[in-house]
Amino acid sequence: MSERMPRTGPAVADGELAAIAEGRSFDPHAVLGQHGFDLAGSPGAHTVIRTRRPLADRVEALLDGGGVLELEHVGHGIWAGAGDFGPVDYRIRAVYGDDEWTSDDPYRFAPTIGELDLHLIGEGRHEELWRVLGAHYREHWGVGSGVRGTSFTVWAPRARAVRVVGEFNRWDGAGHAMRSMGSAGIWELFVPDLEPGTVYKFEILTAWGEWIMKADPMARQAEVAPATASVVSTSSHDWADGDWMSRRARVNPHNEPMSIYELHLGSWRPGRGYRDVADELIEYVQWLGYTHVEFMPLAEHPFGGSWGYQVTGYFAVTSRFGSPDDLKHLIDRLHQAGIGVIMDWVPGHFPKDDWALARFDGEALYEYADPRRGEQKDWGTYVFDYGNPRVRNFLVANALFWLEEMHVDGLRVDAVASMLYLDYSREDGEWLPNIHGGREHLEAIGFLQEATATAYKRNPGIVMIAEESTSWPGVTAPTSSGGLGFGYKWNMGWMHDTLQYVEKDPMYRSYHHHDLTFSFLYAFSEHFILPISHDEVVHGKGSLLRKMPGDHWQQLANVRAYLSYMWAHPGKQLLFMGQEFGQLSEWSEERGLDWWILDQPTHKQLAEFVGALNRTYREQPALWQLDDDSSGFEWVEGGAASENVIAFLRYDRDRRPLLCAVNFAGRPHEGFRLGLPRAGRWRELLNSDAAEFGGSGVGNLGGVEATDDPWAGRPASGVFTLPPLAAVWFTLDE
Repeated sequence: MSERMPRTGPAVADGELAAIAEGRSFDPHAVLGQHGFDLAGSPGAHTVIRTRRPLADRVEALLDGGGVLELEHVGHGIWAGAGDFGPVDYRIRAVYGDDEWTSDDPYRFAPTIGELDLHLIGEGRHEELWRVLGAHYREHWGVGSGVRGTSFTVWAPRARAVRVVGEFNRWDGAGHAMRSMGSAGIWELFVPDLEPGTVYKFEILTAWGEWIMKADPMARQAEVAPATASVVSTSSHDWADGDWMSRRARVNPHNEPMSIYELHLGSWRPGRGYRDVADELIEYVQWLGYTHVEFMPLAEHPFGGSWGYQVTGYFAVTSRFGSPDDLKHLIDRLHQAGIGVIMDWVPGHFPKDDWALARFDGEALYEYADPRRGEQKDWGTYVFDYGNPRVRNFLVANALFWLEEMHVDGLRVDAVASMLYLDYSREDGEWLPNIHGGREHLEAIGFLQEATATAYKRNPGIVMIAEESTSWPGVTAPTSSGGLGFGYKWNMGWMHDTLQYVEKDPMYRSYHHHDLTFSFLYAFSEHFILPISHDEVVHGKGSLLRKMPGDHWQQLANVRAYLSYMWAHPGKQLLFMGQEFGQLSEWSEERGLDWWILDQPTHKQLAEFVGALNRTYREQPALWQLDDDSSGFEWVEGGAASENVIAFLRYDRDRRPLLCAVNFAGRPHEGFRLGLPRAGRWRELLNSDAAEFGGSGVGNLGGVEATDDPWAGRPASGVFTLPPLAAVWFTLDE
């Protein structure tokens, strides 16, 4: 060492040392770690090493290669030492009385996030945000060797300082202060030797001088509620669904069958986790013949009674049912079994829990600051600031995370109407108009267009589905023509009208016939999914079976007829769990389904009918090939209100017809003539009144011979028997 070499290297101002020691510096790496410096009259390399070790009696830097550098206390628990050497890997040994502690130094490492990532984040254009923000267990290189540890990166642009806290530092973050990465508002720290499973949060010093503690917005895993900390997570899942994913990228879902089984995982089989439920769910869905399952939200949420619709961890798989890899296992298994996976996604609002996204860095960040735009009073939540490019980036990247990282095949976007209208559920004076003075939420519209366009661009074959309950035009129109760009929209009008119809006693249904037929007037204005979802069987609405009039037999018959009509109607179909076997009580997330009902023969027959319905549907291209094309539909009988009958034709691309006739009256109709496009034998494909499904067994003895006798403007006709409270499907034998 040169005689002129200061033993502790260049001096650091006392105030800066104090800020470092207290963990309130925005750039602790500028002081801590190793730093080269010039020494007048002494050529060559000179390095100072500084570390924070309060209350230590002696501190040394153990240099790679065997050297030891004694450090001296320079103030406020900061130790420093200088030597004639260049950059080197090292560890810190500190002695506290009779105890000795050797550990690596977080402040000797370069940033784990690059300039390009920072630029894209600053622009709000980082489509793989989850790969660079949050906590990542990784190998990171020092000077000459790699070290395993966890990198932490978080967006907090208004913070004065940010620290990582957790069990590993006894929830004292002063020794793990993060560095600001500049104007993008990103803070970063690599903590060597920190393993997966570590529980952590971010401690943020607000502009007002208050320390607040927050869960990681980009965490991949969280503690099991009601605990609220984030968890360092790593994935070792080896996907085996390559065939499924390849086919997904090649196939247009609009031209494929899609019948969706919606379920709330926590109450489908209470107590089962992602892995536990896989075999049973696959077997059951295959028995029922569904093409897809749709999970109510599986992102982390603090309150189970929200059903997952008040999300605090958008990138975190809820730990209620296992780890992220456990969910990957379930999705993988479903794909290998030929079952698609849709998940509910909630970008419209988030809860006000003070440990999560709300006022994240002490001020409104993810949400609008003005409550006239930033609060959703119906749900007691905040509304995302869709005008902030980095908030939009967070949400768009989240959609891509579920589609790409978790292999989900579609996202059903919750509460789209609440996003589209600035005055949604607000009185006069409670909302701010847009720049043109209107009620349309232009920033939210732009976000939805960005989300759908990006999702489809990067993931051909997926579906983006809107739960949109108004007459907003162009929900499923392409963004290039000004539409929102969704693949499908839930047909809430159809749901409301038809449930209103079937709830009526058959003797009064003739006065409400338009409720049954009105949806056909707009069936091709959007790409629709017909939903009987969880929302229709809770909060006093009763189960689907209990909505039906009549005695128990009639209720079951009504359900079979209604589902037959639903499956034949243009559009895809969704049915909530329990309705397939005639759940008696309405759904509650606090208990499981009434599985015991499947031991009752008539209820098992209903489930078997749903299975037959799905299999027949999948086998008949006429029911799904032209769902979005009016050329695939023709009325046969739409005006028989007094008889409570409707009949219509569906066609496939080769113009092969399928006839659906539904009798919602409580008595059979014998000798009911229907006009048909061609003579020949019309074979009965499905009869919801068949004895094997619990019906009365009225039917057409397997088919009807149509003749060249014109009827109702058609060149041929046939005489049919229409069973009571039942639907029959026919196909023409060529």
